Amino acid sequence: MSAMGMPGPHPGGGGRGRSADAAKDKQWLSEHPVSLARIAGLFRPHLGSVIAVMLLIVASSIIGLAQPFIIRELIDDAIPHSNVRLLLWGAGGLVLIALATAILEVLQTWRATLMGQRVMHGLRTGLFTHLQKQSLGFFTNSRSGDVQSRLVNDVGQMQSVITNSATSIASNLTTVVATACAMVAISWKLSLISLVVLPPAVLLAKQTAKLRRAVTGKRQREMSNLTSLIEERLSISGVRLSKIMGTGTADAQAFGDSSRKLIDLEMKSALAGRWRMATMSIIFAAIPAVLYIVAGLPVTGQGMSIGTLVAFTGLQAGIFRPVMGLMQISVQWISAMALFSRVFEYLDTDQALPVAEHPRAVEPAKLRGEVQLRNVSFRYPEADRATLDQLNLELEAGTMTAVVGATGSGKSTLGSLLPRLLDPTEGQVLLDGIDLKDFEPEGIAQAVSVVAQESYLLHASIRENLLWAAPESTEEELWDALDAAQIAPLIRSLPHGLETQVGQRGHRFSGGEQQRLAIARTMLRKPKVLVLDEATSALDTVTEALVQRALDELAMGRTTLLIAHRLSTVMRADRIVVLEDGRIAESGTFDELVQRGGQFAQLVAKSELAQRTS
Repeated sequence: MSAMGMPGPHPGGGGRGRSADAAKDKQWLSEHPVSLARIAGLFRPHLGSVIAVMLLIVASSIIGLAQPFIIRELIDDAIPHSNVRLLLWGAGGLVLIALATAILEVLQTWRATLMGQRVMHGLRTGLFTHLQKQSLGFFTNSRSGDVQSRLVNDVGQMQSVITNSATSIASNLTTVVATACAMVAISWKLSLISLVVLPPAVLLAKQTAKLRRAVTGKRQREMSNLTSLIEERLSISGVRLSKIMGTGTADAQAFGDSSRKLIDLEMKSALAGRWRMATMSIIFAAIPAVLYIVAGLPVTGQGMSIGTLVAFTGLQAGIFRPVMGLMQISVQWISAMALFSRVFEYLDTDQALPVAEHPRAVEPAKLRGEVQLRNVSFRYPEADRATLDQLNLELEAGTMTAVVGATGSGKSTLGSLLPRLLDPTEGQVLLDGIDLKDFEPEGIAQAVSVVAQESYLLHASIRENLLWAAPESTEEELWDALDAAQIAPLIRSLPHGLETQVGQRGHRFSGGEQQRLAIARTMLRKPKVLVLDEATSALDTVTEALVQRALDELAMGRTTLLIAHRLSTVMRADRIVVLEDGRIAESGTFDELVQRGGQFAQLVAKSELAQRTS
């Protein structure tokens, strides 16, 4: 399933809503099945650790089984016959067994935890890297809280399955098999009575697992919804909007409703199948009473020693814990399939921006910066028509080309093609005659930079924000970039200078200051191609003048695509292209287009009229 079709959090409601949720859960799990082979593949790079853990588990189980045999000898021989030598050997053996199993369990826990952490590290970083390669369309159609929830919450819960459940299955299974063999060796008659309870136990565990799996899927989706609410409502922009709109109470109510749903789902998850499992506990606890009756009856207990009975009941009590453990783990494991399914769903999402099998490295020193669009068309998945339609455009190296047009004409989509934020549906985007798809993604980012209307700054210091773009920059280069961006005097006046924290999304600074910091950051990258996407459209006249000087400095000598609503910003362009419905309606210099009296001239006339009347 593509990201576009991903299910969101289920709304609450009555019985009809719950039945609809169940139907969606069933459909979702059937559409995203998880094979055990794929889960096992996560362990393949750590085969040595897996073998080491298995050996430790087997050794611990085998050593622990010697205990009931020693106890039988002590009760039947050493104690009744006052055999001091056997008594001391037996007591010492019990202590050594306890010591050895304790050491082996510590080693097993260490190796298993380390292995689980490494498996989760590989899965987590693999998922993060895969998501980075998705197009903007993926994130436009996905809630950021859902992405975070799958990357953090789902993977985090999978870690407990990987670290604990996998090793517990091996440990409990080994213990059950070895204990069953020991029980048969001591008394096959009593073994039949004890082991007859296993088939119904497996059946009950399977029924419980089905209940737990359905609840787990709902719980994780509600967790995603809760994370999204936190991300949206408690970000600086969200809080600001909430205060302006006066929606604080409604936002708190929505958060509370989601939290209450989560409580209900957590309770259902914790209690799912508990009565079934409690029934099995009662049955297991009743078995020793049956064994004592069998051992005490003359017909069935003939020839059975007290040591044999004590040793066997010890084994029977010992097998109860791993059998119940296996049932609980099977419940947890099957319900954890919902977690694996959610994470693997993202990993299986088609990469909208595929990387060439042998990508070409970008050599900035050799780039001319010439850009060509050949028969480029682009259609958004949900759109009924193409945003760009058979577009042919050439940006000569070192020149500035301005693109104007009405809203929806395709300007911003065109700007997203150059840094390969999107791929054309048809046609090619070429850099120095080479298709962008043939370059390394990191190389494209080094060659093509974007300054947009909204400047995104990290919640870090000014220095860290600048070095994020160019980690090798010197102190002098940082200040040169700030000078060119017309913001160095302001930074020098701050008490902490470059160490000043910009705040969440840069809200420590005004919009124009954020814009100039973003321009300084872009200057440090020294791109050959520059996209200015309405970079001054939201600024006042004074701030616009400062930013415009910074942009002029940035664009100097670079191939620049200027996307603008304000026609005053395009006068300095070498060429102006007018877009209409994804096609080039006209192009030329500012004076040529005005004299031609076409669509651009009409836009200029409207702009001048608006300025006179404002």
